[in-house]
Amino acid sequence: MNIVIAGDGEMGSHLAKLLSDEEHNITLINPNQDFLEEVSNDADILTLQGDAVKLSILQLAGVHKADLFISVMHIENPNVVACILAKKLGAKRCIARVSNIENLKPENKKLFKELGIDNLVSPERIASIEITRLIKQTAADEIFEFSEGKLSLFSIKLDERALVINKSLQEIVRERGEMGFRAVAVVRKGETIIPNGDTRFQLGDLAYMITMPEGIPQILKMGGRSKEKMNNVMLVGGGRIGSNVALNLEDQLNLKLVEINRDRCFELSDKLNNTLIINGDIRDLSLLEDENISSMDAFIAVTRDSETNILTCLLAKKYGVKKTIALIENIDFIDVAHNVGIDTIINKKLIASSYIERFALGQGIKSMKMLSGVDAEVLEYVAAEGSYITSKKILHLDIPKDAIIGGLIRNNEAVITRGSTQIIAGDKVIVFTLPNCVLKVNKLFN
Repeated sequence: MNIVIAGDGEMGSHLAKLLSDEEHNITLINPNQDFLEEVSNDADILTLQGDAVKLSILQLAGVHKADLFISVMHIENPNVVACILAKKLGAKRCIARVSNIENLKPENKKLFKELGIDNLVSPERIASIEITRLIKQTAADEIFEFSEGKLSLFSIKLDERALVINKSLQEIVRERGEMGFRAVAVVRKGETIIPNGDTRFQLGDLAYMITMPEGIPQILKMGGRSKEKMNNVMLVGGGRIGSNVALNLEDQLNLKLVEINRDRCFELSDKLNNTLIINGDIRDLSLLEDENISSMDAFIAVTRDSETNILTCLLAKKYGVKKTIALIENIDFIDVAHNVGIDTIINKKLIASSYIERFALGQGIKSMKMLSGVDAEVLEYVAAEGSYITSKKILHLDIPKDAIIGGLIRNNEAVITRGSTQIIAGDKVIVFTLPNCVLKVNKLFN
């Protein structure tokens, strides 16, 4: 596939590296030559120095031959203009990053479609939805839903409370019988393991499961967790993510929002009705104590500064807050944040990349998710008529060793897959895979 990317920061470079690994022909447009040289040293891509809203630059980039044009610059307006121009020049599909969540209303998306923009992606909106979901499903460290929650990817870190420490999957099944979930990955000391029946859980493992809703209580019991009732939540950062999380949660929780910019506080007071807005610097320990941080059930830090988000989440943990969520902009900080004890990491670049990559992989992918701090992806495929995946029972399929099928949805009903499961055309199939296997898995379904 011929793909042209207009990107002026880490999101553009991350996408270029990611898609080049999948054997696409990538051209990256950026006005900064030093930036382009750095990216081209790490990925097999073509680079073009220039402004993506100039017709001459788009023509030089060959957008007339592009199967996919992606504009993910920091500022929204150039993304919109670049996509409109690219479509007029012949690009088959155009995707624009937008910041204004109002643009995602159905009536507005229709207007953008008429202008030539096929898809809009708002990392801020997706991030706010993920944070809201995590607050509602308190025991999960990460959760991603498929087909409106009929199946979910659910992760928990195994600590001293877990009942499965030093037990293999086969032993757990013998003790408890077949369950409403399937373990699809274990992250141990930075390494992602696709488990088999002999895999034993260890203290400190981050375990990923594909589960039906009825399987969640079983996961929590075996993980030594309980679903905590959230009443008091402190939210730091009143930008687009913070304000949308507050809108989603303020009618259900006692919510405090801390914002350092005084003018922004006044704007938020007009937008939010049931949120206590506090103007102050969250790094001030006296402010945390004055606002009774120790009484909070959850602490969410979504300022623009990754270091502030990490630091304040650690302070919240010190005061006994049960659940912490941090927005981390720098991908290199994600492992550090996980290792120091922050429960959940949100990264906008991975969020946007998850949305965009599925268009580069083909029509069979319904949704996908890149995991924060884990070298793995989870994809939802629709099995095509006559595809290899429908030819035999799972047990007899030649599936790459670094991939595992966790579940499927058939006729609107969820099924946890086993070796004896036969996939049929039209099934929505959930696959957990390491990045090196994505292309191989893709071929199974097409």
